[in-house]
Amino acid sequence: MLFADINWDNVLKLCGNKNVKVTDLPKFPEVKRDLALLLDNGKTFKEIYNLAFQSEKYLLKEVDLFDVYQGGELPKGKKSYAVSFVLQDENKTLEDKQIDKIMQKLQATFEKNLEAVLR
Repeated sequence: MLFADINWDNVLKLCGNKNVKVTDLPKFPEVKRDLALLLDNGKTFKEIYNLAFQSEKYLLKEVDLFDVYQGGELPKGKKSYAVSFVLQDENKTLEDKQIDKIMQKLQATFEKNLEAVLR
């Protein structure tokens, strides 16, 4: 058995005058995919982030950078970004074909706009 005593007055004080938006938990699962991109040193994660959301406005929910690698076997002036993408449809479960199409579109966008190469 579990018990929790929450002092809502304190919780509301901590929130201040901020509007808090509460939504239902999603009914359909999210899907996470990763890409490792080889880029010029001058390219930034912000460029990847912005291009991703321009490319897929509806189903893309998150874009996160989880690793940056430079040196070693990489060509001079290049770096590798490992980026994760979270996709989710609020109305249905995503199918593999749909996910693959979105990931191919994202990859093509990065290749065209950032001269990125899949690593």
